[in-house]
Amino acid sequence: MVPWLTVVGIGEDGFFGLGRAARRALLDASIVFGGDRHLAMLPARIRARRESWPKPFDIAAIEGYRGTPVCVLASGDPMLFGVGATLARSIAPLEMHMIPGPSSLSLAAARLGWPLQDISIVSLVGRPLATLNSHVREGARVLVLSRDGTSPFEIAALLSERGYGATSMNVFENLGGTRERRIDAKAETWQEEAVGALNIVALECRAGTDAGTSLPSTNGLPDSAFLNDGQLTKRDVRAVTLARLAPAPGALLWDIGAGCGSIGIEWMRSHPACKAIAIESNPRRQAFIAHNRDALGVPGLQLIEGRAPDALSGLPVPDAIFIGGGVTVPGVLEACWSSLREGGRLVANAVTLQGEAALVDWRNRHGGTLTRIAISEAAPLGGFDAWRAALPITLLEVTKTTEATEAAEGTGAAKAAECTKGTGAAQETQATPAERTASSEPI
Repeated sequence: MVPWLTVVGIGEDGFFGLGRAARRALLDASIVFGGDRHLAMLPARIRARRESWPKPFDIAAIEGYRGTPVCVLASGDPMLFGVGATLARSIAPLEMHMIPGPSSLSLAAARLGWPLQDISIVSLVGRPLATLNSHVREGARVLVLSRDGTSPFEIAALLSERGYGATSMNVFENLGGTRERRIDAKAETWQEEAVGALNIVALECRAGTDAGTSLPSTNGLPDSAFLNDGQLTKRDVRAVTLARLAPAPGALLWDIGAGCGSIGIEWMRSHPACKAIAIESNPRRQAFIAHNRDALGVPGLQLIEGRAPDALSGLPVPDAIFIGGGVTVPGVLEACWSSLREGGRLVANAVTLQGEAALVDWRNRHGGTLTRIAISEAAPLGGFDAWRAALPITLLEVTKTTEATEAAEGTGAAKAAECTKGTGAAQETQATPAERTASSEPI
């Protein structure tokens, strides 16, 4: 198949900075799509009709010209936070020819002498400033794609507030063009409220005495990292739980009865592509989640105000589900199981006897593993120390398979018959009034 669409990466040096193949594609094109700034870089001898991107942005018009020689102009490398990735989701690779140019990230790294493979990259284009928080730690080198000319000022304020005022900031405007400019300062002394709209910020993070301890990138953050009212999956149990949930790039987690959001937040911190939805009914805890997700650098965590199972309707299909409280609430386990994709993982924790009974019953019907987690910590006892045991946690881990589902359906009728006879097993799965009140127990 001969490509009909050519995506050309163009820099601040414009048409005359392009290679021969890119110039030829533009000369042969019938239509050229791009932003107003890029289209203005083309010389008069480019006879193609010029089409500015619609607002709001949409690529639908391009697909209508399939079979016609079309060019798209993009900044630098089209596949690095660029329009190339958007096009590739709708147009087959064999229909496109990509001609990338040097990205602003490559140019900035070259100016600084920084190896790109050792640098964290953050885009604030269409993303909250809080996205930067998960990358700020002592010694980290970060390249930030700014949203606009006010981004450096906002970044400096964020760093200073977090105790990283000593961080070196190198701001590059209009990289690769005749108007290129570099501004160097510390975050705590940054004063320019606005710079050129096309800028990239390089950070070499330095923590001050008021910065506190840098958080690790591994699961099991200190409990103190989360604003909470006690409804928190504690550090060691949280680390075990996340290991069983096994986050993978691009995977979606439902965090049921999210409390302060610790499980969903750490799921998303494990990889930039991980996604999570926190379901929480308590208004105060919803506020904790909103604070914690920003403070810990995952503002993309989606918060659903409501109570399972009713709040689960219409949500995207999850790859994993965690139930931190309320496993005895009628319909919660069933709704989660039916919503989970084939091959997905369900992990549930319980601290009460009734909750444990519900998990045992579920394991009997659907398989999986049960694990008892008992943790003790040394604490003062008179003039000595003694072990203080936390309440043991029962953890259920089960993977949804066709075989498990069919087996459960086969035993469902028998279970229903037992329940109608008033057996104790039926009553064990019902929530007590006290447990309904504390459906998100601190575990």
